[in-house]
Amino acid sequence: MATPGDSVRVDTWIWSVRLLKTRSQANDACRAGHVRVNGDRVKPAHLLRASDEVRIRQAGRERIVIVTRLQRNRVGAPVAAECYVDHSPPVERQPAPLVPTRDRGAGRPTKRDRRALDRLRDAGRPDPL
Repeated sequence: MATPGDSVRVDTWIWSVRLLKTRSQANDACRAGHVRVNGDRVKPAHLLRASDEVRIRQAGRERIVIVTRLQRNRVGAPVAAECYVDHSPPVERQPAPLVPTRDRGAGRPTKRDRRALDRLRDAGRPDPL
């Protein structure tokens, strides 16, 4: 843990509080411009201080966190959650696709039943080009 008034590299902090799985992923995200500190794109060696706002774009989603505690070493999830305040927008979840079901004991489906099941399965798929 860093002492008060100290600073930590942004890639090390992102890795240590488990926002990304590896330090090299955090380093690559910084180099690609997916990490912003207080609105500015930063390099991996940028020094992070408490109360900085960190925005990380990953997997089509933006994480917005405010640094509350600096951390140099990777810690467990409960401790990592205390190191930042998460202001990220909620994740939009896709509704579960319809799954065709048959009554138990109804026997083997007929050709007509199989075609109906195939139509139901194909309804959720995009049209092939």
